[in-house]
Amino acid sequence: MSHINRESHRAGRIGWLRAAVLGANDGTISVASLVVGVAAAGAPQGTILLTGVAGLVAGAMSMAAGEYVSVQSQADTEKADIEKEKRELEIEPEHELAELTAIYESRGLDQPLARLVAERLMSSDALGTHARDELGITETLRARPIQAAFASALSFVAGALIPIAATWLAPSARVAVVSSATALGTLVILGGTAAYAGGASVAKGALRVAFWGALAMGLTASVGKLFGTVV
Repeated sequence: MSHINRESHRAGRIGWLRAAVLGANDGTISVASLVVGVAAAGAPQGTILLTGVAGLVAGAMSMAAGEYVSVQSQADTEKADIEKEKRELEIEPEHELAELTAIYESRGLDQPLARLVAERLMSSDALGTHARDELGITETLRARPIQAAFASALSFVAGALIPIAATWLAPSARVAVVSSATALGTLVILGGTAAYAGGASVAKGALRVAFWGALAMGLTASVGKLFGTVV
């Protein structure tokens, strides 16, 4: 009896990887930038820590709401397309069969075989076949708004806890420096890990994320210093 070896492909990781990396990076960069900006303005450590916690709560809720609305819109579109396809299958089954046959022909099958495949698949699961091959909608890749919202919020919190912990543990005179260094180190790890999981260059991934994080913290530190001097 032959055994089928299942191949492992990185494309299957794209969905969760995108949400996790985006949330964690955003949490680290956003909260670290807030902390560094307020520290540069000369605020006391307690105020800096409070700012970080407020940024964590606001950012997590913003990420959850934004991801939910975005993915729910996608889910609504998918549902509408599937309902439309269901009606067309009931009203014009022959037209839908010809449409599916044409799809398989465009993928390299000759007309008789393409029609045979279309007939066999439609006889077992017409709606699922059209959803997959005509609309590109599969159960694995279906939009899941609540799952996406929770994943984004939790990953944001995980990323934001790093600069908050650094602010809490750092000497009061070194909050900005310690928070910046900790955040940059975290971003390098996150960027490198995401690149490795996606099969890309680890060095490029780490440097790309660290660059934008450093830029964000540098700009907010400049603003904090400017307004701190004015106030």
